[in-house]
Amino acid sequence: MNVDLSGAQWFKSTRSGGAKECVEVAFLDEDMVGVRDSKNPTGPALVFTPDEWAAFTTGVVDGEFDQK
Repeated sequence: MNVDLSGAQWFKSTRSGGAKECVEVAFLDEDMVGVRDSKNPTGPALVFTPDEWAAFTTGVVDGEFDQK
């Protein structure tokens, strides 16, 4: 999948505390979602379909990725 990210509006979570070790998210055309490392804004980004993003955010809320 090739998505043009040149016009993306990237933002950090309001809970990030301003630290540099954050991810940034951008809501893209066709409900796609971009995610990138804030320390490397010109580096690669992941792009998720709406279903993939919904599955990921649901997993976060449900604690699926918590270290046990």
